[in-house]
Amino acid sequence: MKKSAAIASMLFMALGAFGCSQDKEQKSQVNYTPATAPTTMMQVDQMQEAAKMAPKDAQAWINLGNAFMDAQRFGEAVDAYQKALALDPKNVNVIVDMGTCYRGTGKFDKAVEQYRRAIKIDPNFPNAHRNLGVVLSYDLHDTVQGVKAFKKYLELSPTGPDADAIRQSVQEMSSAKPAGK
Repeated sequence: MKKSAAIASMLFMALGAFGCSQDKEQKSQVNYTPATAPTTMMQVDQMQEAAKMAPKDAQAWINLGNAFMDAQRFGEAVDAYQKALALDPKNVNVIVDMGTCYRGTGKFDKAVEQYRRAIKIDPNFPNAHRNLGVVLSYDLHDTVQGVKAFKKYLELSPTGPDADAIRQSVQEMSSAKPAGK
């Protein structure tokens, strides 16, 4: 049981770490602080000012959402991401990040809704499947659907940075007896 808790803990940390930095490689021009470094109030203030100065710039709202997410100000991140999505409604990175923020506020059903929304737009977006698996398995305790989401993630990203931990988690969840049996 301790092993499962350790794996779950690693996946939760990965969810946060991969959250707003997941599109960093795809958009190297994005200028925000990654989740591994603390976000200062000054950085948040700078991003807020940039978004106010360019309210029609989706990237400015994304940067603000990322700064809020990194600072674990999830409600404010959701607001910024919603403004970004009003300008760029099919941005799966932002949709997944918004789902992660909903998870951070304990709104697990809203998180699942966002991950599924991203999957509907891009069925091959691995992070949406991984994050969906985490929320379904560990927050909503739906291991059957969680394992299904994790397996899809592993199909899409077999060598992902957390693939081994997810494989182990899937194996443990798949071999565990359902409660009450």
